Amino acid sequence: MASSRSSQKPPGWGRPLRLLLRLVLMGVGLGVITGSALKLAGPAVQRRDLTLPSWLTPRVKPDQPVQSDSKPAILNPPSSTDTLGRFETKQELTALSKRWEALAAQDPDLQVSAFMLALDDGRYAQLNPDTALPAASAIKTPILLVAIEEIDAGRLSWNEPLTLSKTVVGGGAGWMASKPLGTRFPTYEVATEMIRVSDNTATNLLIERVGGQADLNERFNSLGLSATKVNNWLPDLKGTNTTSARDLARAIALVDTGDALSIRGRDLFREVMGTSVTNRLLPGGLLKGLGGSQGKPDDSLMIKGYRVLNKTGDIGIAYADAGLIELPDGRRAVAAFVVKGPFNDPRSTELIRNMAAAMAPVLKPKPAPPRQR
Repeated sequence: MASSRSSQKPPGWGRPLRLLLRLVLMGVGLGVITGSALKLAGPAVQRRDLTLPSWLTPRVKPDQPVQSDSKPAILNPPSSTDTLGRFETKQELTALSKRWEALAAQDPDLQVSAFMLALDDGRYAQLNPDTALPAASAIKTPILLVAIEEIDAGRLSWNEPLTLSKTVVGGGAGWMASKPLGTRFPTYEVATEMIRVSDNTATNLLIERVGGQADLNERFNSLGLSATKVNNWLPDLKGTNTTSARDLARAIALVDTGDALSIRGRDLFREVMGTSVTNRLLPGGLLKGLGGSQGKPDDSLMIKGYRVLNKTGDIGIAYADAGLIELPDGRRAVAAFVVKGPFNDPRSTELIRNMAAAMAPVLKPKPAPPRQR
């Protein structure tokens, strides 16, 4: 009898091939599913709403060579706080704080609030930084911030027309009040004129558009501007609208550090702030402290490598100025001053200039590092 083994057919390639085909199809399927999932998750990762595990985010080694004809991929770009600084106090510049205190002590009947912060390293100086004083037109800076937040949120368009009504017409600075009721102005013109020539009617148009005084004050609180309140339409000659030096500096810093507004919103904010034509207080004082040419403050500062994006306030009984200061080495600082005193007293504006001048020694650029060859 023949062995049963001899009747079995030798194994062929059919079974291994079927197994291989199944593995290939399974791999393709998993690849499609994974790719689709990553594509859908991409926007959330960019917004940092979703964090991928570390094994999915390899880092480029510092010594990894880069082809000369290609750009290196930034797999893990630094966060905004790494590159743009923070509104965070770390080391008080006590000499500057005491200098401000000595300057203010020369005129004890003046009420002063002053604050400066170097965004890149947290050095700061202060004098009654949280004292609420009449804001005058300096309050237009946080109003601009809230308006551009509305644009970022899609609730307001940069070119949306705003209609002039009797309620919002304000006297004093600006030209929009002279136009007939019913005149329509695009939002970009309203926002720009509010800062450029401190138009009070433009300011009232924006206050009305973002929801009115009560809603605006709630927005200020949500931004951490606890001393900043709008209690009256502009011009607020009695000084019922209030702010503090820290609030004004914070409003500007929130934008420049990326904690508020999108990149486009930040660009709009900076462009509008750069149109301000009044530059005799903070910019003029800083130029005084730096010495040298004392021509037009903005032009003379630019020659020295500085730029100040500022907004002033003046209602006679109170003066204010706050701005972003760009240093020649690329670092930035925010500074703000508010002074309340007798009506049209020149000591108020001179005190702001002297305090701004006192900042100059701590706002000088670092020496440029040696060129790497």
